[in-house]
Amino acid sequence: MNRSISIRSGKSGKSSNNQSSPTHRKGFSFASLRGSIQPELSRRLYRLIKSTNNLISAHEAAGKERETIARELSEWGEQTQDEEVSDISDKIGVILSELGAQEESYAHNLDDARGILKTIRNTEKSVQPSRDNKGKITDEIQKLKLKEPQSTKLVILEQELVRAEAENLVAEAQLTNITREKLKEAYEAEFAAVIERAEKQIILAKHGQRLVDLIDDSPMTPGDLRRAYQEGNAARQVLNDAEDDLKSWERNNTARDVTPTQAGDETVGATRSSRVSRDAGEEAAMSGGIGETADKTAGAGNEEYASAISGLSPTRQ
Repeated sequence: MNRSISIRSGKSGKSSNNQSSPTHRKGFSFASLRGSIQPELSRRLYRLIKSTNNLISAHEAAGKERETIARELSEWGEQTQDEEVSDISDKIGVILSELGAQEESYAHNLDDARGILKTIRNTEKSVQPSRDNKGKITDEIQKLKLKEPQSTKLVILEQELVRAEAENLVAEAQLTNITREKLKEAYEAEFAAVIERAEKQIILAKHGQRLVDLIDDSPMTPGDLRRAYQEGNAARQVLNDAEDDLKSWERNNTARDVTPTQAGDETVGATRSSRVSRDAGEEAAMSGGIGETADKTAGAGNEEYASAISGLSPTRQ
């Protein structure tokens, strides 16, 4: 953590190193096309949201792999024909399977936090036309002043600029408010999910270690008989304790309103396919309705608009 106080501090070094290394062109895809046509204001957040989608998919895959490993461990233990190994490996498989479920639940919570960031992205998209319109009118005024300083069109353009600035003032204020509110909300949810995952993993790992300790690994010489397995009840009790501890965690954290979801008892509802299709639908809707959204954004603050109009001069010197 103390190697760098900012990720940005390594940008210049990376750029100089990359100049000597060969560049690799990324293949064309619909995702890259959608990224390239995003408004400039929302382009970086769009990439962040897409990257988070990849992270969520990785955690979902890790959870499923953990559950597969748990099943394979149990099946292997059964075929050893060793009662102790069979029972303990089966119980360890239960712990591993629950760890996998927690990973999938964590992915679900990350997706919820990611959805909150989309509100900022959509607001940025709606503000971009307001900025562009203001800049366009300003450029037209400057060009006309150079070509025809006495043109009557200057008065009309200056009035349009006043209206555009007022609309942009409202839109920028809304963007600032939404950005701060939703950024805080999104990362509060994400860090709460990290804490939930970490604390539940610790609970499960400790009980998993208890199961491992039940294995009798004392050396046995040829011809000796291993003592009969007598830890079945103890192994079963470990699982009961793990379940009780997870339920206790849920009760305590629900009372403190810390946990983002009841992850230990709920089925993960978000899958990669549904998430991708939802993203595609949102992007299509946004690409078709950016102008409409901008009108709504500008019209939403009529009182602020009127105040901004009254505070700006109708003509410019």
